[in-house]
Amino acid sequence: MAYEPFVPLRVFSAYTMLEGAIEPKAIAKTAHARGFPAIALADRNGLYAGMAFADGCFDAGIQPIVGTLLCVARPGSNPASPTLDWLALYAQNEKGYDNLCDLVSHAHLDRPLELPAHVPFDRLEGRTEGVIALTAAGEGALVKLLAAGQQAEAESYCDQLQALFGDRLYIEFCRRGEEIETLAENALLDLAYARDLPIVATNPACYADPGFHAAHDAMLCIARGEYVGAANRDRSSPEAWIKSAPMMRELFSDLPEALVNTLVVAQRCAYAPPKRKPILPSLAGDLEGEAAQLRADAFAGLEKRLEAYPDLTEEERQAYFDRLAFEVNVIIGMGFPGYFLIVADFIKWAKDHNIPVGPGRGSGAGSAVAWALTITDLDPIKLGLLFERFLNPERVSMPDFDIDFCETRRGEVIRYVQQKYGRDHVAQIITFGKLKARAVLRDTGRVLQMGYGRIDGLCKLVPNHPTDPWKLDRALAGVDELRNQYRDDAEVKTLFDLAMQLEGLPRHSSTHAAGVVIGDRPLAQLVPLYRDPRSDMPVTQFDMKYVETAGLVKFDFLGLKTLSVLHKAVEMLAKRGVEVNLSRLPWDDAKTYELLKRGDTVGVFQLESEGMRRTLAQVKPTAFGDIIALVSLYRPGPMDNIPSFGARKNGREPITYPHPLLEDILKETYGIIVYQEQVMQAAQVLAGYSLGDADLLRRAMGKKIQAEMDKQRGRFVEGAAKNDIDAKKANELFDLIDKFAGYGFNKSHAAAYALLAYQTAWLKAHHPHEFFAASMCFDMHQSDKLAIFVDDMRRLGIACLPPCINASEAEFSVEQTEDGLAVRYALAGLKNVGEKAMEGVVATRQAGGPFKSLGDLADRIDAGAVNKRQIESLAAAGAFDGLGLERSVVHASADTVMAVAAEAQRQRTSGQGGLFGDVQQPGQSLRLAPAKPWAMGEKMTYEREAFGFFFSAHPVTEFAATAKAQGARPYQLLMETLDVRVGERKTAKIAALVEGCNRRQSKRGSTFVMVDLSDESGQFSASSFDDEIVASMPEWAAQSACLLIELEFDRSSEEQAPRATIRRARPLDQIKVVLRHRAHIDVHHPDALARLAELVGPAGSGQDELHARLIMGEGRVMPVCLGNRFRLDAETQEALRMVEGLNVRDIEQLAAGRPELRLVS
Repeated sequence: MAYEPFVPLRVFSAYTMLEGAIEPKAIAKTAHARGFPAIALADRNGLYAGMAFADGCFDAGIQPIVGTLLCVARPGSNPASPTLDWLALYAQNEKGYDNLCDLVSHAHLDRPLELPAHVPFDRLEGRTEGVIALTAAGEGALVKLLAAGQQAEAESYCDQLQALFGDRLYIEFCRRGEEIETLAENALLDLAYARDLPIVATNPACYADPGFHAAHDAMLCIARGEYVGAANRDRSSPEAWIKSAPMMRELFSDLPEALVNTLVVAQRCAYAPPKRKPILPSLAGDLEGEAAQLRADAFAGLEKRLEAYPDLTEEERQAYFDRLAFEVNVIIGMGFPGYFLIVADFIKWAKDHNIPVGPGRGSGAGSAVAWALTITDLDPIKLGLLFERFLNPERVSMPDFDIDFCETRRGEVIRYVQQKYGRDHVAQIITFGKLKARAVLRDTGRVLQMGYGRIDGLCKLVPNHPTDPWKLDRALAGVDELRNQYRDDAEVKTLFDLAMQLEGLPRHSSTHAAGVVIGDRPLAQLVPLYRDPRSDMPVTQFDMKYVETAGLVKFDFLGLKTLSVLHKAVEMLAKRGVEVNLSRLPWDDAKTYELLKRGDTVGVFQLESEGMRRTLAQVKPTAFGDIIALVSLYRPGPMDNIPSFGARKNGREPITYPHPLLEDILKETYGIIVYQEQVMQAAQVLAGYSLGDADLLRRAMGKKIQAEMDKQRGRFVEGAAKNDIDAKKANELFDLIDKFAGYGFNKSHAAAYALLAYQTAWLKAHHPHEFFAASMCFDMHQSDKLAIFVDDMRRLGIACLPPCINASEAEFSVEQTEDGLAVRYALAGLKNVGEKAMEGVVATRQAGGPFKSLGDLADRIDAGAVNKRQIESLAAAGAFDGLGLERSVVHASADTVMAVAAEAQRQRTSGQGGLFGDVQQPGQSLRLAPAKPWAMGEKMTYEREAFGFFFSAHPVTEFAATAKAQGARPYQLLMETLDVRVGERKTAKIAALVEGCNRRQSKRGSTFVMVDLSDESGQFSASSFDDEIVASMPEWAAQSACLLIELEFDRSSEEQAPRATIRRARPLDQIKVVLRHRAHIDVHHPDALARLAELVGPAGSGQDELHARLIMGEGRVMPVCLGNRFRLDAETQEALRMVEGLNVRDIEQLAAGRPELRLVS
């Protein structure tokens, strides 16, 4: 095709974030549509889009010109606050590209963080070879100086540019209505002609078409935190789009050479970012040395691994060594021994430094070499895992180990890698956050000054399921309410029209959570680098896809909380002399499988969801292979096979096989295809595929490319015929395998995670106290998870002691009590206290002994680390109860405590403490504020604020007598005792707190509510379609109301747990039930008995029973029934507890019977 004689040289991609708005490949499509022979990318201080842009250009038949708009400090300006200008630089060749990588990397990595990314002018020295420079029009120093009438300074600056770039320097002209460019144009032209410098015409473009201008203006407002309607703000230029060649010819009709020179620049730039084979540092000098080291290390490692199997026959041992030899030869043949050695090295370092490492992840667990090198901890031969699933001899591709480390110490391993290979040889990988549907609506609505509530309501109408997020155009087409508002409301239409144009564009950069690249040289020589202000590590400007294309090898250093939990639990056990080696646990522990069969897996890795707990109770696993299968099956699609899997395992359904040849492969999963490895093995035994070819078949089935599928089907049928399988049956088997290839799971990955699941389940079964304490340590700031653990402990009868200023650690701990082991609640597990502050308090206590009083605490704590709010939270949680203080008193005295603490600290720092301790400490004169004791309801409210949930008592306990009188039972007891068969409906009453509710639409269009409830036995959910309940429930949820609820239970299948539906509900505080109390009190002193009589009033003042035990001394106790006509209201009960010499053992609530009759005269 004929090309236009013009090349756009100044285009920002969307990776000049919130300024450019064209996706890199769309730049190429625009160039093709407008007839340009080439087009240039010049993002600010970056080559982020370079590879994607070049790929798009090659696909469109357009020549890519890769460059950057580089920020440069003006020579002679103050380095601490430099004058910053821009230069447009383009790579002519490999040397020029390397120089651009160096310059943009330096702009980010070597400037002070408080300054914008830039390079000092002298950084250009020696880094301009192969680089063409444009003077950047109004953003460059020449135009700025000439517009200001500083001719001499402009001449001097131009001298320096010419010295650096020689004949590769072009004077850039723009005509886009910018005042500064208009002012300087004549002088700039004179300067160019006087020096015989070529001129070039550009139109810096941020978007492709003029219709995008309004959206671009809104995007600039999003970037700058401004409003579209604001009067005094910088606005988007309506000229900042990719103008056609005829428009540029018209603009520069008087300077035709400026257009011609754009073609000259294009002709001089013939280079794109290179695509390289993997580049790795060598730990053994060269490939031959790496191969020898891998072979030696692998065989030595296997010998060590097999020491754990003393009973292996010689034939069985040889099978291991044969497998290892095969794998080593494949790895060396593919050229990857160095990769295995690098991974093995940092994993060995981590293990040597007691940093927990996962047993494996992904298909790498199928490698015997990885097992021998201790990269993984799963025996692939024992578990039937396939090497070809990881590294296919028939298809050379880079291996990829994803390594799980303890999440709190992962950074140490990354720092080791930096130190070993060099800080400039190691980097993390960039990621880009996008303007997704709801986010772009919120951002755009904000700059349009729409009300928050309005925007929030519209956002919530956009479906946002994690696995299927809707884009805005789909939401408009599929959500009636949105479509109606878009049609009828001009403001909503404007919002969506702008947001849909911005949707999907990058909004910000971040760092990949796990990806690290390692080079054999400084990485800036291979890829451009960026600096994440939150990290001291360089970050690649290329994302995950293109960093590998550029030749860098990615290593995933993942943080896994479960490893931290396991490690913590083992440390806690060691403190009380119990040594546990989780890697040597037997896989047939009966107690562990009993726990799994009950579905008692709250907190157990991979098995803790409610659905999985039901699945475990249904399937009843009895072997490690069952756990692997369930980890694989419990996903959308495969989970449809769980009922049959459980029925076959437990003898309720016969085990059948699709073909007799598949029995050995499918025996472990009861005839059901579960794993991708089974798909590969099926192709091998049925149709003679090698495992390598079978992996290619599996991939082809996953991609569903029809031509490839037809080819594979023919080969499969032909191979099956050699096993006497006719064409019809072979086609049936091919279709069956195809179905399971689509959602079969990677067995290697499932086995690794099943091992962690087993280890956490074993801990919970054998050492529940350490299991809970360790688990809660790593969910310290998630009160919803802490509540689940506390509920689970109560259900299992595990003691969880409240926080105590003299017994608790900063984190959760296990302590020995008279009644056995107990989990002690963490001080830092409370809200608004802070981990570091509590660590300081504990350190003070450990250094100087327990706190004797609140004054003693005030004298000793660091007043700069602890504040009033923390004292209040500790008081509300009961952390000072052990000091004999009322919670309300400490809470009210928080200001006083902090004032005393500040004075005590001032005295310590000023040396006024007294040489012989004869000066009174401020805490000794601490005067506590008078405060009325909190009633039970107040105490629970404050507790909930401190814990984030109800800890010591649940609100429904306040209505226990009412609930009992109405026939309500705890929900968990109902689940254990209510036998609901399929087709039956049974009703029962519960008393529960409403924790939350969500209105939803059924498939038939009916409105219903899903309600989150809790009682003293735990948390649960129920639904209701009743119109009155649907209307009332949101208000009850907002009030955290306690309800008497009538539930109806039904069951759709034996495999499913009963489903609960709310039929009736009523607030418990509206139910009038006459209550009475029965109190049991120990009296230790005669004065206390008199005070007791005074408090309960005369007989006949109420209906409450009073039983006392008079403690007479010398072991004598006299029980006395004082009568049943006293008054024991809440205030009286609290007062009794405060009387010295009285011990209130318990107070029961009872429903009152009929009033007694008595004769009156």
